[in-house]
Amino acid sequence: MTAHVLLGDGSTLRPLTARSAVLSTLLGSAGGSATPAELVALAGELGITENALRASLSRMLSGGEVTRGDDGYRLNDRLAERQRRQEVAVHAPTTTWDGTWLIAMVTVAGRDPSERAELRTGLRAARLAELREGVWVRPDNLACDLSRHPEVITWRGAHPESEVADLVDQLWDVGLWATRARHLLEAAGEHDLPENAGERFTVMAAIVRHLLDDPALPAELVPQDHPADLLRAAYAAYRELLRTRRQE
Repeated sequence: MTAHVLLGDGSTLRPLTARSAVLSTLLGSAGGSATPAELVALAGELGITENALRASLSRMLSGGEVTRGDDGYRLNDRLAERQRRQEVAVHAPTTTWDGTWLIAMVTVAGRDPSERAELRTGLRAARLAELREGVWVRPDNLACDLSRHPEVITWRGAHPESEVADLVDQLWDVGLWATRARHLLEAAGEHDLPENAGERFTVMAAIVRHLLDDPALPAELVPQDHPADLLRAAYAAYRELLRTRRQE
């Protein structure tokens, strides 16, 4: 069985369940699909028994999370959309920043709690931060598609340059994010041998989750040694390794 992974801050990453392992594999694969043989091989590396894997796949099929076709198991439409958002979030294609900020304001009141929660999730996924109730902002260096949220209007504006650092500190804990990123990079390096395949998979799944929380700020607003690009490179190298293995 894959062991817990101890990070440098004393926290631990628990081994993935069969369901989490399947979802992580499909979300990280091209096209969101994997063959039964690939999933069985992965389960073996993670210390998950074939019976546990098959039971989890059966429940996921019954629950509609995945479908079964000639090419194997595939994500349902909702999770395929989640994969698309994850791909954008992990790669975070930024542009040169000219000092402009994106401002998004919620214009519709009286929504039920589930609608409000969905909107907040969508705005956070777009890497905006809440400045105050109903007002969300971020530096305008990242393509933010908010078209699926018609209750939000956006515009761009400047912020006094002398106050930008204080605003960033108010909205994001860049130092805490960077510290966690460095611990994950260290763990990835410590578990990069073939015999550590299960632990490495666990670390890489944690890296993806951490990258989804990266605000993708302009270089001008983070320290020079900010580890975001290193974390993305580590995950990209791991995905390339998995892709090569699938072709062998």
